[in-house]
Amino acid sequence: MPDLHYEEPSLAELYDLDSGWSIDRDFYLALAGDEPRHVLDLGCGTGLLCDAYAALGHAVTGVDPAKAMLDIARQKPNGAWIEWVQSSAQDFRSPKRFDLIIMTGHAFQVFLEDDDILAALATMRQHLAPGGVIAFESRNPAIDWPARWNRDADLEADGQTIRQSRRVSHMANRRIAFDTRYAMAGRTLVSSSELLFLPRAEIEDRLTASDLRAEAVYGGWLLEPFDEASSEEIVFIVRAA
Repeated sequence: MPDLHYEEPSLAELYDLDSGWSIDRDFYLALAGDEPRHVLDLGCGTGLLCDAYAALGHAVTGVDPAKAMLDIARQKPNGAWIEWVQSSAQDFRSPKRFDLIIMTGHAFQVFLEDDDILAALATMRQHLAPGGVIAFESRNPAIDWPARWNRDADLEADGQTIRQSRRVSHMANRRIAFDTRYAMAGRTLVSSSELLFLPRAEIEDRLTASDLRAEAVYGGWLLEPFDEASSEEIVFIVRAA
């Protein structure tokens, strides 16, 4: 099941305030190139990237397990031209084949078990057009993420201030669990999340097992070389093996 901040409508409406357009989306948007492409966004969320691809003339399918996120995505300026599908990445099936398949926002890390990782990669491989590209990212486990995540922030929405507090609750077996508390007028909602942090080599092992290969691995959105000790991101550009 999606975390509460994806599934609860009042929290889904805040998503773009907290996770708006950023340099990572510039990176993924550029991957489509100038010619019209068939694009699949697995874990599309509120559809920011889907909308941007569609605005450039690409044929876009956006997939997400959270109905509340898709409800917002459909309202994007180009939402009527996008195929929206409520499904997990593991279970998505379509007769279409795609020139570009993306999984952004560190969605790869929500797969906590190997079976789910391999099922998601199998979906990508099955739907990849000849010569197509897959792109996704994962956070580098060498970084001290809990030190960065325990924080408070204010979000402004519809004239009210919403206090967002995030605290790491547990760390074990390469997983980090954390709670995000949203204090708003008249109520407080808490979303509990857990993410898996795999090193580059182990992700590449799973790509190999899925008949895929990493064509390039970057340490950031400006195509910086990946440094195992210091890079925050592990950005994969993947093709069929």
